[in-house]
Amino acid sequence: MPIPTANLLLLFIPLLTISFLTLSVAARPYVLVLSQEDFKDDVPPDSDSSAEWDEFGDSDSHKSEEDLDPGSWRQIFEPSPTDPQPQSDTELLYYSSVSKLMTGDSRLMEEGSGEIEAAAESGYPAAQSVLGFLWGMGLLRERSKQKAFVYHHFASEGGNMQSKMALAYLYTRQDMFDKSVKLYAELAEVAVNSFLISKDSPVIEPVRLHNGAEENKEALRKSKGEEDDDFQILEYQAQKGNAAAMYKVGLFYYFGLRGLRRDHSKALSWFLKAVEKGEPRSMELLGEIYARGAGVERNYTKAFEWLTLASKHHLYSAYNGIGYLYVKGYGVDSKNYTKAKEYFEKAADNDEVGGHYNLGVMYLKGIGVKRDVKLACKFFIVAANHGQPKAFYQLAKIFHLGVGFKKNVPLDPIGKGPKIRKAYTRREKSECMSWQRANAKKRATALYKLVAERGPWSSLSRWALEAYLKGDVGKAYMLYSRMAEMGYEGTARDYDRAAEAYMHAKSQSNAQAMFNLGYMHEHGQGLPLDLHLAKRYYDEALEHDPAAKLPVTLALTSLWVRKNHADSLLVHIIDSLPDVYPKLEAWVENVLLEEGNATILTLFACLLTVLYLRERQRRQAVAVAGEVAQPNRPNELGVAAPM
Repeated sequence: MPIPTANLLLLFIPLLTISFLTLSVAARPYVLVLSQEDFKDDVPPDSDSSAEWDEFGDSDSHKSEEDLDPGSWRQIFEPSPTDPQPQSDTELLYYSSVSKLMTGDSRLMEEGSGEIEAAAESGYPAAQSVLGFLWGMGLLRERSKQKAFVYHHFASEGGNMQSKMALAYLYTRQDMFDKSVKLYAELAEVAVNSFLISKDSPVIEPVRLHNGAEENKEALRKSKGEEDDDFQILEYQAQKGNAAAMYKVGLFYYFGLRGLRRDHSKALSWFLKAVEKGEPRSMELLGEIYARGAGVERNYTKAFEWLTLASKHHLYSAYNGIGYLYVKGYGVDSKNYTKAKEYFEKAADNDEVGGHYNLGVMYLKGIGVKRDVKLACKFFIVAANHGQPKAFYQLAKIFHLGVGFKKNVPLDPIGKGPKIRKAYTRREKSECMSWQRANAKKRATALYKLVAERGPWSSLSRWALEAYLKGDVGKAYMLYSRMAEMGYEGTARDYDRAAEAYMHAKSQSNAQAMFNLGYMHEHGQGLPLDLHLAKRYYDEALEHDPAAKLPVTLALTSLWVRKNHADSLLVHIIDSLPDVYPKLEAWVENVLLEEGNATILTLFACLLTVLYLRERQRRQAVAVAGEVAQPNRPNELGVAAPM
């Protein structure tokens, strides 16, 4: 697998080993300042916006998670009796091969790799997506970004959502926001269609590479699903008739919390038992289950009944579900926008952010009310400030499509970008507007991505956590690698966990993993400080990938310095590079690459070049004149010097 060398910017520093560490980029703060001038004066009537705006994120509500995320690995990790069975030989081959890839057994993984390739060649999009993943991550084959892109492209064209996530992330990293914003917009819409109708999942933290119920490492290790002692005590209490325990067990099964495998049928059973004991919170979840058809046949009438019962017990988020059913006309006599608005207002009045979001949609679409985009945006902003993911989606669409706002509303990182002022030339105005349009797409992309990451494919995080907690590092490594390719970001560093994953990747002849293991041994991060082992891993990386010659040479130079000049200034310089490099990179981006500064520096460099050339020309002219003017002097023998 080729090791990237694009980060070798500090050419004047001889030792650049640290350049190959993964750098985490912190999101910059952004300020959105809206005034009356930012709104369009003439908002066109919403006569036919259904192609761009679904009313309540429900255009695909009849679809299961498998339909929303075709080729999902759910049948492997969370099989359910209600799941549709594979219909073709290619589909059977696909799921068989993915199962083999997850075993961690080298022989079976090789077999799975071959089967995936065969399924991909037959045109099966899900197999093409997995093959693109293998090529892109350098798993079981030499890494090839070109082949990865080709397979992801074909898989995306075939409707595979995970390949669309990978391509969208790739385009974003390359600042190709025209392409990435379209893909993330589509993915975010699918994600919204998978959300609950009344309230969000209890897991409201953004999905990241090792997201779980707790982020504390020791707590994570205790979250071993049904094998966890705390869960077994809770389940025992539920079996003894404790209503609150029944609700919690059902909640864990419904959302797959604390490393527990999600099981909607078990969740339904526990919620029904809890309701019999008078537990009101289970009523709302039962309404969700029947509305979604999760583990049971969809029944909107029962959904309405359960949500109504929940609302009578002061569970105000249930008002959102009831209002939703009135908007769609599901489980009620007919659509009734007036009643829907009343229920949404009740939710909002009781500080339920979903109520603000739903009112925003009504005013944005003009559903049962006079269309008012300004008021809709106010509702969306309130909901977004409280972390409502659907609100982020609607705001992203507003800025992306320019609905109600001028498309060039500045979404400027603090202190960056051209400033609009009253006096400017036509060219300056054009450049400023162009920058703002590009910047708005960039911000819309970020908002869409935030929502898209919560789509059905986010189950990868739960499965990876479950595998890791149960000690199946190979399976966890494959799942986390898939998430990394799709653009999910990491959280806090965990060197011990990284070492486990790299050791597994090393067994698959992964050169990058060998290099990283060498670095960890060199610095004593997650592995014992051992310069001899570090050299061995660096050498192995070069043996498996000739493209690693430059970074390995630099790494070996660093090792030589550490061994022969311990505690010297050179070692301190090497160790300081992780802190210096990001600061230098930020300085280059924020100072040197600013348009005005870059122009001034370019002119200054040109001036220095001209002055240098003129000075050299002057010195040459002086030297030539001196030679011509120099008189012929006799030598010691009195003979004139030859001309």
